[in-house]
Amino acid sequence: MKKIIVFIFSLFFALPSYSSSLDKILSSGELRVGTTGDWDPMTIKDPATNKYRGFDIDVMNELAKDMGVTIKFVPAEWKTIVSGITSGRYDISTSVTKTPKRAEVAGFTDTYYKYGTVPLVLKKNLKKFPTWDSLNDSKVTIATTLGTSQEEKAKEFFPKSKLNSVEAPARDFQEVLAGRADGNITSSTEANKLVIKYPQLAIVPDGEKNPAFLAMMVGKGDDKWKNYVNEWISNKKSSGFFTELLAKYNLKSL
Repeated sequence: MKKIIVFIFSLFFALPSYSSSLDKILSSGELRVGTTGDWDPMTIKDPATNKYRGFDIDVMNELAKDMGVTIKFVPAEWKTIVSGITSGRYDISTSVTKTPKRAEVAGFTDTYYKYGTVPLVLKKNLKKFPTWDSLNDSKVTIATTLGTSQEEKAKEFFPKSKLNSVEAPARDFQEVLAGRADGNITSSTEANKLVIKYPQLAIVPDGEKNPAFLAMMVGKGDDKWKNYVNEWISNKKSSGFFTELLAKYNLKSL
């Protein structure tokens, strides 16, 4: 019996010790951030310079500065942004919508922004598609971007419609602009930017649906890292950082 206990004891201490992403970041001096660079105004990549800008980019730069480390933005796509966390390609993601499916395999920080969902159509088609229900028709094509939360929601909102998912770097609203789709759904935040950039687009005037909360993704079960970021978010809310950032990008506060 004594030999068995000693054997089990030795096995226990032979197991590799758990290392939080927080420890790795502070040890390496680098914060790796996964981001898609295609979600205005949260994260936008300038193809001419390959540099990122936006609300989330400012958030991540501030986090790295306060941690005293450098930052590395890792290109990601919506269809793979979760797997980038689970495989350890990066330590944290820029904001994504909290969904049960994502929460099965990834952890979420506290939220710091909320948005609604709205449909976009060509402005010339507003009389034809004045409501959400008008888009729920077997003769209607709704475009979605593969891997986004809107892709799943489109199935719920438009069960009768034909859904067309496109892969990044293509985007759903581009299908509407090209006439290959009648509409798409996106965050009210992005929609407000898109209708300014592309005046031929319009938001269906039927109100927002599906209030959604944004948060950063971290490794599931890495409570040390998640709690650190949550405490940082709380402190930054108290200091007014997020209020100033929301104003900078003309976004509504929570």
